[in-house]
Amino acid sequence: MLERIKIRVPIGRPRTRPDAVAADRAYSSRDNRAYLRRRRIKAAIPEKADQAANRKKRGSHGGRPVTHDLDLYKQRNTAERCINRMKEWRGLAFRFDKTPESYVAGLHLRGDVLWMRSLRPA
Repeated sequence: MLERIKIRVPIGRPRTRPDAVAADRAYSSRDNRAYLRRRRIKAAIPEKADQAANRKKRGSHGGRPVTHDLDLYKQRNTAERCINRMKEWRGLAFRFDKTPESYVAGLHLRGDVLWMRSLRPA
């Protein structure tokens, strides 16, 4: 999933490497963290309790504790609210579209509608 991300900037072509990734505990696997380190992307992902317990159980062989930027993690709320707004469309929330192409088209259409609504004066 991270390989397909494109970040829009005001000038130039879309970037493929974000500065940081803020994700919830479900994405705290070693593979995800290793991928982010390899691409020099800052990770704001808290550690799961069972992963921390396993690391501590291994003692000095368990490695260092995971650190993450708490302020960056709090900004994740903006993305979560956006996803909730996208899923207000029933077809997107329940995945009625049978092909990935039509689902992505629905995501783009919903994103356009939300963007156009944001342009209207309040």
